[in-house]
Amino acid sequence: MLLESFFTVLADFATSPAMLGLVGLGAILGLVLGAIPGISSTMALAILMPVTFTMEPGVAILFLISVFMSSVYGGSISAILMKLPGTPASIFTQIDGYPMAQSGRAGHALNYALVASTVGGMVGLALLVVLAPVLADFATNFRSPEFAAVALFGIVMLSFASNGSTLVASVVGFVGVLLGMVGFDALTDAQRMTMNQPMLQSGLNLIPVIIGLFGLGELLQNLVRFGDSPTTRPAIGKVMLPLSELTRRWKVMLRGSVIGTFIGAIPAAGSAVAVSIAYAQERRLSKEPEKFGSGHPDGLVAPEAANSASVGGSLIPLIALGVPGDTITAVLMGALMVHGLTPGPLLFANDPTFVSWIYVSVLLALVATLVLGLGMIRAAVLVTRIPPQLMYVFIAVFCVIGAFAIRNDMNDVYVMIAFGVVGFVFSRIGLPVTPLAFGLILGPILEENLRRSLMISQGSWKIFIDRPISATLLAICVLLVALPLITALLHRLYGPLACKRGGKVPSNYPGE
Repeated sequence: MLLESFFTVLADFATSPAMLGLVGLGAILGLVLGAIPGISSTMALAILMPVTFTMEPGVAILFLISVFMSSVYGGSISAILMKLPGTPASIFTQIDGYPMAQSGRAGHALNYALVASTVGGMVGLALLVVLAPVLADFATNFRSPEFAAVALFGIVMLSFASNGSTLVASVVGFVGVLLGMVGFDALTDAQRMTMNQPMLQSGLNLIPVIIGLFGLGELLQNLVRFGDSPTTRPAIGKVMLPLSELTRRWKVMLRGSVIGTFIGAIPAAGSAVAVSIAYAQERRLSKEPEKFGSGHPDGLVAPEAANSASVGGSLIPLIALGVPGDTITAVLMGALMVHGLTPGPLLFANDPTFVSWIYVSVLLALVATLVLGLGMIRAAVLVTRIPPQLMYVFIAVFCVIGAFAIRNDMNDVYVMIAFGVVGFVFSRIGLPVTPLAFGLILGPILEENLRRSLMISQGSWKIFIDRPISATLLAICVLLVALPLITALLHRLYGPLACKRGGKVPSNYPGE
């Protein structure tokens, strides 16, 4: 059924010039925005999401995924040419990409990155098509305790994967959960945390919060970093690579793609974790690891394949469980909710055609990125010369218009500005922003299913322990929160003892 729907949707797209044109437009915007330092894929989606409010749900997801996929490769352009990663996951791309560009092989470096990104995306899509229905079918057996545990697991997992203290990130995540409770209680009709403000009675609208945190917040953060970019851009040089150069690296691309997909499928792990593991793994397996960091193609191909493959991976928990895989899919989830769609296992049963729209959107976005990316390699230098200040003016305007357009309400603009300031302040003082957004998204799911479970069990918390899946997920949550405390305690107990016995504690040992 799903396969038949996939080919039907693909045929509809292939015969629709308007759809193909929309894919091309999204790909161009993603390439340009991704190539500008400081504009991440999340930021690009957040500021362009309001454009889709008047579109049909399938058309909207087609456009947003096109922006998403192309911005992933776009981030490598400034990383290779300027040593300024356009997206966080492109940090590992610049390690070998920039030395290649400096040696006169910028065109080859961009070509390697583009092909690896396409291969990684295709592998990620294939695994998405295979694994998502299996996971969704398994999740159809979930009841309220399991959904509550999955929501809690998503928040805690993100906190564990965040930079800095897991405990601090968990606190930020649960602040997001509290913010999700603002407004009328659906069961008792009582006002919660509204402070008698009419604008808060219906709760915090998710979209202005996302635009504020990931759009305006990042913009303000970038404004304080002006003057850090190099003024010289290398020449592109030759663009096309011999086919043998690409085919001999198929194992590197495949390894990076598989790593990227499975790491990306872990809620909150994200592409940055995937590319770091792929790069480290390839360097470990290489016969010439000493050349990594000086322009080795494998050091460029592996992280780019993992980066693109993580897109398919991050979509697996989103469409199968209704849990965002990373911040970008959190924005996509917000867009789906605006259009009245709730990601999760029931999506496969109730609307398999829309699932096919997602698959086809990823496929067409990859093809468009490959074609347009090859055509734009020589023009890539021009993209890096766009003054960031000019782009930030347009981004600020988009943020305001996008927040207002949701309900034609200035209160949403005020919410967007407030959370933009919150995002900026959090970044400046070292607090993670992403757990706040995840808490706001997953908080209502957690609360609703938690309360429903307790009503079913007549107030007994034992219902979460009696069910194997929820009990396992809750045990993992407890372990993740306690792990930093356990490692610190073990280091305190055994670290000095190891030193007294003549052992050497590594510099990266927990607690050092």
